[in-house]
Amino acid sequence: MKYKVPLFTLLTAFAAPLFSQSVNAPLNQDYYHLIDRYEVKKGKLAPQFHSSFKGYQRSEIAEFADSISITSKSDQFNQTYLKNDNWEWAKDYDTKSDKAFLKHFYQRPSDLYAVNTNDFDLHVNPVLGLSIGNDTEGNETPFVNTRGVQIRGMIDNKVGFYSYIGENQAVYPQYTREYISENGVVPHEGFWKKFKDNGVDYFTARGYISFNATKHINIQFGHDQFTIGNGYRSLILSNFAPAYTFLKLKTKVWKFNYTNLFTQMTADAFGNAGGTFGSSEFPNKYLAFHHLSLNIGKKLNIGIFESIVFGEPDSVGNNGYQLKYLNPVIFYRAIEQQNGSTDNALLGMDFKWLVRPGISLYGQLVLDEFLLENLKEGKGWWGNKYGVQLGTKYIDAFGVDNLDLQLEGNIVRPYTYSHQGIYTNYANYRQPLAHPLGANFKEVVAIARYQPIPKLQLTGKIIRATSGKDDANTNWGGNILKDNRTREQDFNNEIGQGIATTLTFLDFTASYQFKHNLFIDLKQIFREQKSDDIQFDQSTSFSSLSLRWNIAQRLYEF
Repeated sequence: MKYKVPLFTLLTAFAAPLFSQSVNAPLNQDYYHLIDRYEVKKGKLAPQFHSSFKGYQRSEIAEFADSISITSKSDQFNQTYLKNDNWEWAKDYDTKSDKAFLKHFYQRPSDLYAVNTNDFDLHVNPVLGLSIGNDTEGNETPFVNTRGVQIRGMIDNKVGFYSYIGENQAVYPQYTREYISENGVVPHEGFWKKFKDNGVDYFTARGYISFNATKHINIQFGHDQFTIGNGYRSLILSNFAPAYTFLKLKTKVWKFNYTNLFTQMTADAFGNAGGTFGSSEFPNKYLAFHHLSLNIGKKLNIGIFESIVFGEPDSVGNNGYQLKYLNPVIFYRAIEQQNGSTDNALLGMDFKWLVRPGISLYGQLVLDEFLLENLKEGKGWWGNKYGVQLGTKYIDAFGVDNLDLQLEGNIVRPYTYSHQGIYTNYANYRQPLAHPLGANFKEVVAIARYQPIPKLQLTGKIIRATSGKDDANTNWGGNILKDNRTREQDFNNEIGQGIATTLTFLDFTASYQFKHNLFIDLKQIFREQKSDDIQFDQSTSFSSLSLRWNIAQRLYEF
């Protein structure tokens, strides 16, 4: 039987003495690279956090920043930046500014307005993202106009809170507009409306509360995103899809970090392709997820995970949360089989090995369905659905300070993440929860980051992927939104089947940080997609100039 369970009831079930806690630093590739690079540089696992599950709590980041070894002016700048950004948790560090504006504003370099007393902590910051560019493929002038506010804080030093709201209008490069037209969604976002002829208008909102039930157990409830893995891409859980309602329990004790994530997501967004409301409420689906991370010695971290996606209405139309998946310490696959369920279960593992100071290896393995007997037969059975990632990071490469290199490979078999319809595929709001390319692809990602002077970051990326596309009338396993019962064949399936397509994506970005979290970005992208079917061919050179204030870069790397 399925039950509708108010999430507030779940929270109250954990009533307990509360301890001082922290909210998370928002997900941001550049920000989190700064943190991860110093763990790899040191060559020892950071005891403050297990890096495979992001975001990190601000208290953990501040503690880690205190341990950073300074070898260059850029490292000193980065350490100061992380301490300023999390100053309420920084120990023995005075972040007060002698350049306060009108006495009350920017008393700290990181916050427009802040209050820090024994029983109340508040940080208020504006959010601004302005971008204009040139796209050789389209006739429109691409731009982004984002205005918003970000608020975080604590009450009684026990309950933390975070909120971000932003209003956005944008005209994207042609390849992104084609993605929107084809899928009926704006990448990374939820509901949207048309803006003029070729633009979109959408509202972004994230927020949650956070508290510690015990010294070792943190609970968060709200609407946000998380990522899992140490790579540039994630085959387990990424922040490509929009935010979702969640309840997260993190138990950190000894060398273990055990995370439970219970979410409510959107199964479909019908009627949204034109930016209009559907005829009824969008249907819900649910994801239950647990991840166990273990530090083995000082250099090796291994994680195992299991998730299950469910939510299809029963015979009388009920679509509530199934209480059997709320058990935080049980094997979901066993529950599913015992109850004769057709829910979608995935499991797998991730690892990170700090080979020596400055070099790390990392990877992921995802098993959607898998039979070893069929794999040994080598007949390409469709049900052997899995994904593999392997990568390496080289910090201060070749002895050059603040030159960081990364090389990563990803492969995902056809039909992985797909299932029998919208309620059980591995997607939220018609967007993949893992890799943006979906399934049925091979990919190589190469990244070089160089910080020649403290405020300047130069980043170059090369992404090369081969995949098999599906057209409107075929299902070769690339589009995870399609019902896998409509597959073309049971055997002889291989990566790249379907409409053979090659994607080359080059990105060079120069970011200069004028003030704390105030960036000027100059970006040049070259993207080419070649296919056996001319309808999928695309080629563009896209240049842009952006002003960012307290917001991450917007990335559309697919």
